[in-house]
Amino acid sequence: MSAILQVENLRTVLDTPRGQLRAVDGVDIELRKGECFALVGESGCGKSMTALSIMRLLPEAGRIVSGRVGLGGHDLLALPEAAMRAVRGRRVAMIFQEPATALNPVLTVGRQIEEVIERHVGKAGMRQKALDLLRAVGIPEPEQRYHQYPFQLSGGQKQRVMIAGALAVDPEVLVADEPTTALDVTIQAQILELLKQLQAERGMALLLITHDLGIVANMAHRVAVMYAGEIVEVADRDAFFRAPQHPYSQKLFAALPSPQRRAGELAVIRGQVPPLTSTFDYCRFADRCDFVFDRCRVEAPRLLEPVPGHLARCHLREAGPAAPRQIDVSRKQPVVAAEERRVLLEVQDLKVHFPVRRGILRRTVGQVRAVDGVSFALREGRTLALVGESGCGKTTTGKALLQLIAPTSGSVRYEGQEIVGLSRSAMRSRRAAMQIVFQDPYASLNPRLRVAEILLEGMRALQVGKDDKERSALLTDLLEQVGLPAEAMGRYPHEFSGGQRQRIAIARALAVNPKLIVCDEPTSALDVSVQAQILNLLRSLQQRLGIAYLFITHNIAVVDYLAHEVAVMREGKIVEHGTVDAVLRGPRHAYTKELLAAVPAVA
Repeated sequence: MSAILQVENLRTVLDTPRGQLRAVDGVDIELRKGECFALVGESGCGKSMTALSIMRLLPEAGRIVSGRVGLGGHDLLALPEAAMRAVRGRRVAMIFQEPATALNPVLTVGRQIEEVIERHVGKAGMRQKALDLLRAVGIPEPEQRYHQYPFQLSGGQKQRVMIAGALAVDPEVLVADEPTTALDVTIQAQILELLKQLQAERGMALLLITHDLGIVANMAHRVAVMYAGEIVEVADRDAFFRAPQHPYSQKLFAALPSPQRRAGELAVIRGQVPPLTSTFDYCRFADRCDFVFDRCRVEAPRLLEPVPGHLARCHLREAGPAAPRQIDVSRKQPVVAAEERRVLLEVQDLKVHFPVRRGILRRTVGQVRAVDGVSFALREGRTLALVGESGCGKTTTGKALLQLIAPTSGSVRYEGQEIVGLSRSAMRSRRAAMQIVFQDPYASLNPRLRVAEILLEGMRALQVGKDDKERSALLTDLLEQVGLPAEAMGRYPHEFSGGQRQRIAIARALAVNPKLIVCDEPTSALDVSVQAQILNLLRSLQQRLGIAYLFITHNIAVVDYLAHEVAVMREGKIVEHGTVDAVLRGPRHAYTKELLAAVPAVA
């Protein structure tokens, strides 16, 4: 199969106050006609920067300092910008990670697709072509959607519009940067199937950037693993999943949650990615590797070929290939204590309806039934997972339990006492027992406060401890509980990684000694390795402190690893509820079966 895109020794730097950041450091990629090539790795490894370098869409601080990007005999890096504009969209197109920010909010979706057609083909018939594209990517009622703006579409529909625009003039290469990160499993499955179908029909090459190994297993023909700006492993998909050769790749697999690992902790990758502000004359993964030896710290490894067609950047591979990955196919579940635990939270027929108002006088013309008759019980020290698609009412349910949103009707009893309808002052005394960890820690932490001030704020408000002296004495132990050093107290949220910020958010919830924590998608935006750290932390805290979790998520693998019970929500109602084993291994409701069928499985 002939190569259509060749990236050779690509080096990209970012100018920062701390010096030059070597974001992409000598990357080589060969993309063949009709294949899906997956580029995987954790956040900050250089995946997206590689894609932006290929497209020459770098931020102002970014510069390509060397390399070649060959497309049909031309070096894209040598083209003047005017010529490059003719290539973007026409020969190489890109789907960005966040369609809400990539689409123009002041143009209709039809006009945005027409712009691409007009730029590269001309105005003739462009309206019909745009409608045909919307229809091809599965947008319902394309004639109506054509005139709508991005804010009027769902997340999945916006992503489909992005795909339609990218495919408007039949590009030879499509770069998809985390195209399904923010989508539910059912919408994700639809988008991936759409990409697979369109790729097969049009014969284009697909460069898929992701950190989801399940997506890689279902989409890719070949895989490249990136770490700290360089590629550390390249292989065919089957060979990669059968026997990953680099220690970093092996750790990624070991960090994946699964039912077989319920009885123990997930593997984590210790330490942090090394700073990319200097050259490396040693292995970049050395400080985090379980197999490190002296040579790793004084000599940078080169790409070796321990198995024909399988490359790995590791000194260990000079001694031969790594053993195949061990897969436990058993379905045994850990023994759960039989004794009954005390019911902590009991919810009966909870409803949250929002009025729909229209007209100049804003009269109520209808109701949105966000939560429509939800009932369940949560016991001490147990985890109930609430799963379902976006918009089904999961987050609204969690907020209504904590009285952050006033329920329309129903009962919420905490330790036998009704809390619906309590005054703000009466509810305030119960806040310490019930806390929440939000999905985005960066948005939920005050950027102007240091970590110590963030933690003390809640303790003061809920009168935990006699005075600030006693409260401050508790902070070191609190940070230790969530795996952060004491010096973190003097730093601001922006100085931490995503996983560390989520640990701070968990510490803030723990600071007031809660018995119940609502976890709203706490790992959805995290890499596999960071997700493993957070899941291990939540489980250990539950075992030591007896905390109950209402865990809101759409990640079925996380549910299978962490939860004791599962409730499946659809359109404001719970359609199936039971133990993890009963619901995930023997689903009865058609919607639950649809959710489980959409989950991309790692072989």
